Amino acid sequence: MSSEGFLKEIQDIGEKFLLKLQKLPKAEPVEIACFSVVLLFIVTVLVLTIIACSCCCYSCCGCDGRPDPRHRKSQVRPAA
Repeated sequence: MSSEGFLKEIQDIGEKFLLKLQKLPKAEPVEIACFSVVLLFIVTVLVLTIIACSCCCYSCCGCDGRPDPRHRKSQVRPAA
């Protein structure tokens, strides 16, 4: 998919979303509830993704950006 096609697809999705938001005040309660559930799901996934990425980056690199020496893999050799 070319970048122009991708941008067009994103623009179409945005226009559909705005149209849905404009129709929402006149919608039935069931439709409002379904839209809210879908929106809550999307927000939850985004927040959990951000939390997972920040925790992974923090445990791997620490706050200063350097690797944590405690998390280095060490080779275990059998006792002679």
